[in-house]
Amino acid sequence: MPDLFFEAGPIPLGVDPVAFVPAGRTAPVGEHAATSAALRLEGIELSFGGVTALSGVDLSIAKGEIRAVIGPNGAGKSSLVNVISGLYRPDRGRVWIGGRSFGHVPTARLARLGVARTFQNLALFKGLSVRDNIVLGRVDAARSTFVEQLVGLGRARREREDARARADAIIGFLGLGAVSERLAGTLAYGLQKRVELARALVASPQLLLLDEPMAGMTVTEKREMAHFVRAARDEFGTTILLIEHDIGVVLGLSDRVAVFDHGRKIADGTPAEVRGDRAVIDAYLGVAHDDDTGGQA
Repeated sequence: MPDLFFEAGPIPLGVDPVAFVPAGRTAPVGEHAATSAALRLEGIELSFGGVTALSGVDLSIAKGEIRAVIGPNGAGKSSLVNVISGLYRPDRGRVWIGGRSFGHVPTARLARLGVARTFQNLALFKGLSVRDNIVLGRVDAARSTFVEQLVGLGRARREREDARARADAIIGFLGLGAVSERLAGTLAYGLQKRVELARALVASPQLLLLDEPMAGMTVTEKREMAHFVRAARDEFGTTILLIEHDIGVVLGLSDRVAVFDHGRKIADGTPAEVRGDRAVIDAYLGVAHDDDTGGQA
């Protein structure tokens, strides 16, 4: 198994993050501080045209935890996060978010359920500034009517001012101040990925789904992103599901790790437990299994 190539640690913060902890939420006081589940999957089954993408998946994430899901290409990682976010309807099974059970997670209600996500492929508005991209992360929090927004007074004005204040604080938190007025499409790839993280964080989610946030990054960019992911958990109390291919990043960052291969969960435990698991080693080395059924990433 690959050795860890970094040790993520604290970073200096330019703003007071307490303003971004929603009422009633407190940051974790230590590893595994919270024991109740922020997310639970029960018996998730998903297939495409007879090809199994997910098979009997059970998974739980404790509040305030960084929970990673890793696996080779075709393991079912992206299918899993798409089921959680409602883009895919599972054939069987239930998804529990904050105590609510769904056979099919309502995508339109994700923000109100306290869930935000990033995508494996960049989904920024490249013709808008960094700040405007981040402000858009507050759209689902708006409660003003269309008329109020059109006139720009009252509740709509307060929501707009609040969104910009929150965006400015997140810009400081993620070190984006120097590029905040630049068009997002003109930034280096690693910075664009950081802007996407900022847009998700500005919504103050209780559960953050990160779909390969470090894909395509250099080693230095991965190290920086790992710092910010950990800081988001530590400062805001955000529960994080990290879908990632790079096992070195995962083992240095996560509290617990689930390993998938061909749509099945083949290992689940602490980074130390997963590192020495024979099934994990075989999966990453491409060792064939008698019961392989094929899968989809």
